[in-house]
Amino acid sequence: MTEPIPPRAPRLNMKPDEDVGPPVVQITNLWTKFGRTVVHQDLSLEIYAGEILSIVGGSGTGKTVLLRQMLGLETPTRGCVRVFGEDISEADAQQLQRMRNHWGMLFQQGALYSALTVFDNIAQPMRELRALPEDVIHDAVLLKMNMVGLGAEHANKMPSDLSGGMIKRASLARALALEPQLLFLDEPTAGLDPDLSDAFVALIQSLHRELGLTVVMVTHDLDTLFALSTRIAVLAEKHVIALGPTRDVLKVDHPFIKQFFLGARGLRALEVLDEQQHAAGNKAEN
Repeated sequence: MTEPIPPRAPRLNMKPDEDVGPPVVQITNLWTKFGRTVVHQDLSLEIYAGEILSIVGGSGTGKTVLLRQMLGLETPTRGCVRVFGEDISEADAQQLQRMRNHWGMLFQQGALYSALTVFDNIAQPMRELRALPEDVIHDAVLLKMNMVGLGAEHANKMPSDLSGGMIKRASLARALALEPQLLFLDEPTAGLDPDLSDAFVALIQSLHRELGLTVVMVTHDLDTLFALSTRIAVLAEKHVIALGPTRDVLKVDHPFIKQFFLGARGLRALEVLDEQQHAAGNKAEN
């Protein structure tokens, strides 16, 4: 029996009137299997320079698995994942390390080394390169801390001494340590109260704009999703069922999209987004 032909995701471009160049990340005909369980089937996705692409989907759709495959931490069963034009699965250790020097990763729980100070956590990627003198690393760490709104007085604290919001900021500073072109975020506002979440979203918006980052984000938080996303990729039925700007994705007639985006939480988040866009429009006119 032949496999069913997957539904084609609407091709909704980030900047249809502009040349965005080759994709920074290109996933082609990807299959992921765990035993007999098929998680991804002929999944394809392209991520372009300068955008914030958010990946959403229900439990078991393989959002985090897909992120790990882009990072080279897992290998797909079939298909190709190219980052900066290079096939991750065919890269040797040296090539993979070179690519990793051009991206940063913010893990959901921060993943700071518990035995290292905040300073040493942020310095760790720079020290791994073994190419920078310690005085340069010192200045660079303090600069990264300042960029994420973390005062120098926190440099010698241990991760256990930090609040949840400070852990996120320290982890983001470490992700930015090597001045990456590409930033991966796994549930960046998980565990934060609404005020801290809003502040962290504003920080990511600012860094994205000022540093010209390309951002790939996995999140289930609708406020974060609507506030940050340039495009949204929706995973369901083992494929990308919709891909495009928020408003266009919401028009796709699919049960998951209706349930996830157009429930009470989604409608509240959309109202906030409308208010923010209206306020921004009035500010621009004045």
